Amino acid sequence: MQASSYLIEVVFNLYLMVVLLRVWLQLARADFYNPLSQFVVKVTNPVVVPLRRIIPGFAGVDWAAVVIAFAVVAAKWVALYFITGGQISTRLGVVGFDLSSVPLLSLVNIIKEAGMLLFWVLLLRAILSWVSQGRSPVEYVLGQLTEPLLSPIRRILPSIGGLDLSVLVLFIGLNFLNLLIGEWFYIWQIV
Repeated sequence: MQASSYLIEVVFNLYLMVVLLRVWLQLARADFYNPLSQFVVKVTNPVVVPLRRIIPGFAGVDWAAVVIAFAVVAAKWVALYFITGGQISTRLGVVGFDLSSVPLLSLVNIIKEAGMLLFWVLLLRAILSWVSQGRSPVEYVLGQLTEPLLSPIRRILPSIGGLDLSVLVLFIGLNFLNLLIGEWFYIWQIV
C-alpha cells in the first residue's frame, strides 16, 4: 500500500508540475518556440486544449490549465483516499482525511507544488550557470521565468566579488515562507 501511494503521488505531482510550468510560462510570456516550452505544451495540450473551448483564458492566465491543475491534484487525493482508506502517512504521523476535505487539500497542494517548482527551477538555473558553456535554450527559458523574481533582489543586494547571491536570498525567503505558513496552518504540514 505504501508503494502504491508513493507511485500515485509521484506520477500526479510530476504532471501537476508540468501543468503549473505551462501556466508559469504563459504568465512570464516566455519564448513559445523554445524546446522546453514546446515539451510542456505538447505534454499538456491533450487535456488543456479541449477544456479551453469551455474555459477561455482571461487576464493573461490560461484558466483551463489552472482547472486541469486543480483536477489533477483532486484526482490524486481521491486515488489516495481509495487506496489508503483515508489514512496517509506524513512526517507528523498517520493522518486521516475524508473526501469532503479534497478541495482544500488540493488548493494547498497546488500552492506547495508551485513553491517546489520555483525551487527546482531556481536550483536548475543556478547549476546551469556554473556548468553551461554558452546560452542553452533551457537556460534562456529558466532565465525568463525567474528573472522577474530575482531582479528586485539584485537591485537591493549588491554583487559581491562577481557572485550573484540573489538566488540564495530567494531560497532563504522561500524556506522562511514555507516554515511560517507551516506554523500557522496544520494542513500545510500534511500535504
